[in-house]
Parts: sequence; structure tokens; C-alpha cells
Amino acid sequence: MAKLYFKYGAMGSSKSAQVLITKFNYEERGMRVWLLKPSADDRDGRNMVKSRIGLSCQAKVVSPEENIAESFRTAGCVDVILVDESQFLSPEQVDQLRWLVDMEDIPVLCFGLRTDFLTHFFPGSQRLMELADSISEVKTVCTCGSKATVNARIDKDGRIVTTGAQVMLGGNDSYTAMCHRCWKRKVAEQEWQEFIAL
Repeated sequence: MAKLYFKYGAMGSSKSAQVLITKFNYEERGMRVWLLKPSADDRDGRNMVKSRIGLSCQAKVVSPEENIAESFRTAGCVDVILVDESQFLSPEQVDQLRWLVDMEDIPVLCFGLRTDFLTHFFPGSQRLMELADSISEVKTVCTCGSKATVNARIDKDGRIVTTGAQVMLGGNDSYTAMCHRCWKRKVAEQEWQEFIAL
């Protein structure tokens, strides 16, 4: 019986590398993989999934208004669906993936962020947390050695950013993975420095 999987982790936890390794493992066994990525993620090219360790592969790009279940009908024979950057899916698209699991008996593995730079759910991630049969964390560490859970947005001076749009694409120059304690301490230190500078 197929399942819907959500594998989440902070920035830099090798989620995209795991997507590509998973794709390779299925294909090595002769299985057909449908690799998807939301159009919101165009950092490495519109239709490329690329990991920080250098692995890359072309993917089918999913627009925000696209019905994934309908697109599946024209995708040909598929044994498994993999989704990178699944936080950018709409809740409706997550429902469509759930429908494919239930009605077509196709396993779906979604990889993405759970929360944004302010520790709020992305809509797609929230729906995956609600619907997934299996939820697992892809772990990475903060500079202090604790488990990193926060995708801290940083400015060009390395200061933590606490305002702005939920979606802002970027890599190591714009984000760093931190534990919640270090993130809160850094934000508090910045606020104190701003206060005493008045």
C-alpha cells in the first residue's frame, strides 16, 4: 500500500541530495520516477533540482495553479513521485498528491522546509503535516552543536532578519540553520543593541 511521506529539515540538511539519491535508487531498480519541483524555486534554473554537494537532475516544474493529479494522467507510467521544495506547494496540490496515493496507489515522497524564517508553517508544509502517513526529520546542526530547526534569514552583514515576505529565495548568503535557542538569543542581542543605540 502506497504512502505519502514528508521529510522535512532546516536549510542545509541535504534534502535535495536525498531527493536525488532516492531517485537514483528507484531508477537503479528499474522503476520510473516522476520528479517534481514547484515553480517558486528557480535558484538553480527553472527545471533543475540541485544539491549543495553538486548532484543535479531535471524535474517537471509545477506552477501554483497546476492540478498535479490531472498532470499525472499525461505523465506516462510512473512508479513513484518525488517532490523537492514541497513547502512551496499549495495545500490543494498536497491534497492532489494525497489523492494519487489513495486512488492510484503511487507512493509520494515530499522533501522540504517545515517552517519559514520566522518559524511559521509554509502552507504546503502544514498540509503535509496534516496528511502525511510518515513524517520524518532530516537533521542538521547549529554552530553550537545542537540540532538546527530554524531557517534564520540573514542580511549582508550577518544580522538576523525578522521582517519581510515569507518567500525569499537564497542560499548560504541569505540563510543559516540555527537551533531555536541561538536564534532567539541572537534576535534578543540585536534588539538590545538597537535599543541602547537610541
